[in-house]
Formats: sequence, C-alpha cells, structure tokens
Amino acid sequence: MARIAGIDLPKNKRGEIGLTYIFGIGRTTAQYILTKAAIDWNKKVHEWNDDEQTAIRNIINSEFKVEGALRSEVQMSIKRLLDIACYRGLRHRKGLPLRGQRTRTNSRTRKGKRKTVAGKKKAPKK
Repeated sequence: MARIAGIDLPKNKRGEIGLTYIFGIGRTTAQYILTKAAIDWNKKVHEWNDDEQTAIRNIINSEFKVEGALRSEVQMSIKRLLDIACYRGLRHRKGLPLRGQRTRTNSRTRKGKRKTVAGKKKAPKK
C-alpha cells in the first residue's frame, strides 16, 4: 500500500486518481507529478515500485504544500478575514456564501438544514 504525505492511497485506483486523495492535489497536479516522475498515469497504485513511490514523495515534498500545512494555511487565511472584519470575513462568521451567490432560495450547503418559521395566522371572520 502506498503511503504518501501521511495518506494511504487506494490500491486499485489509477495513479492519476489515487494521488487526488491527498488534500491539495487535484487531477492536473497529479498528472504533473506523474509526468515528472516518468510514471504512466494509467498505472495502478499497487503496481508502483519503491523507486517510483520515492520519486513521487520527493516531488510532492519539494514542490507542493499538502495536507496539514495547507489546511493550516487555509484556516489562517480565514481567521485573518474574520479578524479584520471585511465583507468576506463577516460572511464566514454568519455561515453564508462569500462570492455573491443568491441566498433567497439556494445556498443550503452553507446555511444548513432549513429552520421552519411559523407563519402568521389569519384572524377568524366574524
């Protein structure tokens, strides 16, 4: 089993897909890493030998910020926005979308499950 950047990569996935299980590495970055390490993108993770795994590890460690370091950097960026109380920071604080999306109907992912508010009852007719 390949263990890179503290993550156990799935054995039966293609290399290109397997590397995306590491936080901070997407398809394009995975393709770049495999090309630089001279490994076929379609080669399964369990078919990599020790030299190939070492080459991938070295490329990732030298050129990319992944997993814990990247997560902490993202959190620090969000904390900075909250501290300076800019518009984006306030939206983070309220749990609303940041980038101009509509909130009247959509944005359920950011707002969470609906909280039903009771409507006003009509007065009975006399």
